[in-house]
Amino acid sequence: MSNVKRNYVFDFDSTLTSVEALDVLCEITQANNPNREEVLEEIVNITNKGIDGDISFPESLKQRIQLLKAKKSDLSVLIEELKKYVSPSIERNKEFFEQYSDDIYVISAGFKEFIDPIVAEYNIPSERVFANTFEFDENDLIVGFDAENSLSKHNGKIECLQNLDLVGEIQVIGDGYSDAVTKVAGIADTFFAYTENVSREKTVANADHITPSLDEFLYINDLPRNISYPKNRIKILLLENVHSDAFKKLSKDGFTVETVSKSLSEEELIEKIKDVHVLGIRSKTHVTQKVVDAAEKLMVVSAFCIGTKQIDLEACKENGIVVFNAPYSNTRSVVELAIGEIIMLMRSVFQRSTEIHSGQWNKTAEGSREVRGKKLGIVGYGNIGKQLSILAEALGMDVYYYDVEDKLALGNATKVDELSDLLALSDVVTLHVDDNAANKNFFGEKEISQMKDGAHLVNLSRGFVVDIPALVAALKSGKIAGTAVDVYPEEPRKNGDFFTELKGLPNVILTPHVGGSTEEAQRDIADFVPSKIMAYINSGNTVDAVNFPNIRLPRQTNAHRFLHIHKNVPGVMAKINKVLAEYNLNITGQYLSIDPKVGYVITDLDKEYNTEVLDELRKIEGTIKFRVLY
Repeated sequence: MSNVKRNYVFDFDSTLTSVEALDVLCEITQANNPNREEVLEEIVNITNKGIDGDISFPESLKQRIQLLKAKKSDLSVLIEELKKYVSPSIERNKEFFEQYSDDIYVISAGFKEFIDPIVAEYNIPSERVFANTFEFDENDLIVGFDAENSLSKHNGKIECLQNLDLVGEIQVIGDGYSDAVTKVAGIADTFFAYTENVSREKTVANADHITPSLDEFLYINDLPRNISYPKNRIKILLLENVHSDAFKKLSKDGFTVETVSKSLSEEELIEKIKDVHVLGIRSKTHVTQKVVDAAEKLMVVSAFCIGTKQIDLEACKENGIVVFNAPYSNTRSVVELAIGEIIMLMRSVFQRSTEIHSGQWNKTAEGSREVRGKKLGIVGYGNIGKQLSILAEALGMDVYYYDVEDKLALGNATKVDELSDLLALSDVVTLHVDDNAANKNFFGEKEISQMKDGAHLVNLSRGFVVDIPALVAALKSGKIAGTAVDVYPEEPRKNGDFFTELKGLPNVILTPHVGGSTEEAQRDIADFVPSKIMAYINSGNTVDAVNFPNIRLPRQTNAHRFLHIHKNVPGVMAKINKVLAEYNLNITGQYLSIDPKVGYVITDLDKEYNTEVLDELRKIEGTIKFRVLY
């Protein structure tokens, strides 16, 4: 850090607080006014005109005070309201204000009557707050302001800074044009456009640095901060038209998020991923070894779906990249489709519908049966299989299931030990097996031959699980009376032309991999997966990671947290703790989880550390990734 003395000059409205104080005061004073919305809109409009320099600031101030009709007693209510609206990154970095209070000034076109009480809690005394003051009449009504105060005039901040005659470098942090002109006029050495709450075109255009949060400002200046690396510098790339709620949630948390509506080829992804920290995909984008090798900054890959077959999990693990998915969020959607397709197959609904569409009336009960009392065979009794079991039983079906693992039956479902036995008794067989490569053509000619004649087959699992030519032959021969297929051995990367051998066959329901594609499921996924991303980036939690040791722990305050990912070889923990001991660091908490290949250790420390310790920890043999969280 530079030895030159620095003076940090903060704006108040929309910088230290997330709101414009006079706008809030207007809401208080106009609470019972039937025309309050019109008055509020006018106040905001005048505020913005003044901030952008479209009207003179004195005129803006005068017009707003006339509309406010506020009393002195309203100010105490305003102060309590403003305490709720301190900007989030300001609030979490109180340590900076406490340590550097002698170098911090607040220069605002707001009013000392409400600014002083707010900033006092951040160790900024009244004598370093420069702002306007109200004028009151004999009834304590606010009627004006001190017109002699330089801050009530056009370019008042320039005059105020000139009068202060501060020694050393002057850095101005604010959101308005009146802050930006201090640099244009040569009074401020550096201007930071503060955009956490609002981004104004004229302000940003004149900035040396755009500062989406105080974390970024502190990072640039190498000052004490609550988090080690500003979130706005963490880039997240979301592909394949991930639900917009994911973008909103991650952006709101402070990350820089880019969205792409389609999947990317390996070559495209290699080019795109070089500066990406978090990658979000669905099922069509493949994260290969080559992609992982090119991903210099990648920390997280998140699948906004159930399957992770499209991700090289081992390559990610060996490079310290944590993988998350959404194993539960679309379960209900898949189950409802399965139930609907079972009913439609048993009733031959699609055949009758196709006949009507082609102009034929064929009212018949032949091949149309109730599901009540029929035997449902579920192959794969995981999250989807279990929920299907409960709903099918509620419809009156007799439920049987087969799974390679020992799974506890729900309701009145019956476990069957051999797949062949399940197939022989089931009127409908539904597949819900995982995406293990060993399951390719898991269901082929042999398994079809073991099914009851005239049974139905539903596949909502993976396309490569079923031998399609064998299924086609069974449908044509009548061995299988009908089938519903949502997944295919090869699926296109984008919407358009598609061919399958199942096309045109009677009593065959074909859908384009939409089992989990409901608005509700996509919203749930867009909530669940970002939560996992944020928990890892913000706290180091790896709970529900697909490829990584799981650690759950709370966020600490007044502590530092180191995250160390290493190869699972003997002696690494001893070396980590030896380095910490050599630098006289006191460990307040340490959490370790390992699997056969990697170890993940989180260390909390209660005191400041020499940055040399970071280099020593990175040098430890076997280290894959190391970062300081806060």
